[in-house]
Amino acid sequence: MKPVKIGLLGLGNMGQNHLRVLSMLKDIELSFIFDTDKEKCALLSQEYHVPILKDINNDYTKVDAIVIATPTSTHCDHVKQASEFVKYIFVEKPLADSLPKAEEILRLTKDHELHIQVGFIERYNPAIGALAEVLSQSRKVLNIDFTRTNKLSERITDVDVIMDLMIHDIDLAMFFNGPVKRISSYGIAEDGLISFGRAVLKHENGVYSSLTASRITEKKIRQITVTCEDMFIDCNLLGKEILINKQTLVDQYFDNLFIASKEETIGLKQQEPLLSQHLAFVEFCRGNIEQGVPTADNGVDAISVAETIQKQIQE
Repeated sequence: MKPVKIGLLGLGNMGQNHLRVLSMLKDIELSFIFDTDKEKCALLSQEYHVPILKDINNDYTKVDAIVIATPTSTHCDHVKQASEFVKYIFVEKPLADSLPKAEEILRLTKDHELHIQVGFIERYNPAIGALAEVLSQSRKVLNIDFTRTNKLSERITDVDVIMDLMIHDIDLAMFFNGPVKRISSYGIAEDGLISFGRAVLKHENGVYSSLTASRITEKKIRQITVTCEDMFIDCNLLGKEILINKQTLVDQYFDNLFIASKEETIGLKQQEPLLSQHLAFVEFCRGNIEQGVPTADNGVDAISVAETIQKQIQE
């Protein structure tokens, strides 16, 4: 098969991660890179032996797909521009910096028959696929707790903790449990940006999702715990490990008998999520759309919930 020709926009921290992974893939041809920082662009062009975007009208016609890793506020404009030339577009999360812009991107997908994959990278964490399989075998899921914390990063200045961190877990909550029926939130805002947020989502299927995100916690945590009728699940997204606790006995037949729980550990493959994400995007560009690929619809749904949480906290 011919390699998929891809152009990369944005060479910030995440953009450089995309560049590193894309340059490793044999099934793609990285046709050009672009960043408003000309010096950085020139250095990375030389390091990775990739041309720099020179003329949109000429260079965009030579690629099959575009990867957009520019600042969130520019996503909508870049999608609009790319939609005139290509049908397959990868957009880093969040899809846009506001719900109206996200909905505009969604309209573009219908008007131009675009195929957009959103960068919800946690869907490609091997722990998430394994967790979904475990949940499918549970008698009934009651509640899922998501905790995502990080110390404040100097590189994140345009989005708050809801759009930067919690947006991942909002997507995962709906990935596991579907549409949200009710939202209750509280948090802390510093200098106009939310730095700590907690939200409880009630899904239409009756399951609760409790989400905590913090940029004022001096510890990096990526944890999911699930309370089911027949088991308790502890999922460490950083360590890529899942622990399952189940009762060893259901009925107590003897006096003075203590019912303990047995713990099961699921071993997971250690493939880099960003690599898995781009392998899925290559297949996406070839028309092989895998189940679970986050689309523009998912991006809009996540931003809708995120903005409700932001509004409740700010009020």
